[in-house]
Amino acid sequence: MTTLDTAAPTTVRGARTARAWRTLSTSRTALIGLAIVAVHIVIALLAPLLTSYDPIANDANHALLGSSWSHWAGTDQYGRDVLARVLYGGRYALGVSLAATLLTVALGTVIGCAAALRGGWFDDVLGRILDAVLSVPSILALLVVVTALGTGPSVIVLAVAITFVPQVVRVVRGAALAVVPADYVTAARARGESTWSILRREILPNITDVVCVEFAMRASWVVLLISSLSFLGFGADPPTPDWGLMVAENRTAITVVPMASIAPIIALATLVVGLNLAADGLSKAWGVDRIREGS
Repeated sequence: MTTLDTAAPTTVRGARTARAWRTLSTSRTALIGLAIVAVHIVIALLAPLLTSYDPIANDANHALLGSSWSHWAGTDQYGRDVLARVLYGGRYALGVSLAATLLTVALGTVIGCAAALRGGWFDDVLGRILDAVLSVPSILALLVVVTALGTGPSVIVLAVAITFVPQVVRVVRGAALAVVPADYVTAARARGESTWSILRREILPNITDVVCVEFAMRASWVVLLISSLSFLGFGADPPTPDWGLMVAENRTAITVVPMASIAPIIALATLVVGLNLAADGLSKAWGVDRIREGS
């Protein structure tokens, strides 16, 4: 009996993993989205090789220049090459967003699984706390945290986690509730396994598809919010090459050097579109209903 119970979750995990990769390879939407994100990652990593300009070096003699062979996207009001700042800006956007999304999804996944597994008063109290936190608009919550703790990448990562963890908890809890009644989870409890062991070995492997979709979708929102913070002056500090900060700095000169504002907008838009396509494609390919899972 013990052998059968132990083999059950392994069989389920293997079947789900095989199905996930098989269906992913046939999802054109997911592949296109992942390809766009991969291009952004490669460009960010190879930025020093793609341009010879320093993204933070000022040159007053070459300020507000239009597109030319020397400066393909022109220069901003400080004489900095726009293309160089866009290329290097991907590093900040991807780095901070990835760290924030990883922390958010990791915390939300653990808490959501624990709530589904423990149930009872713990789940009830957590639900009321989540309702209170979710009643505050995301951008407002971010501004409150950043205003209280200051700016900087670490603060932004923490602020994003505080803001988005409740939403991830809701989604993951909904997915975990469908796994908790399974026979192999019951058997694990009967064997006296710890809560953490059950979460790690029985529940998490069976909701990996939901967590992956949530990660991709959450990442697109995080990228937008972090850029919004920079645009409002609460994110990246000048002269950091950041897309939101670039739009804020150059919006007053948009009629003189439009590419200084349009180029970072295009970069941000394509990254968000790629993440959304990946999330949508993964959701359809793996049969993840985000509305149902979050209920």
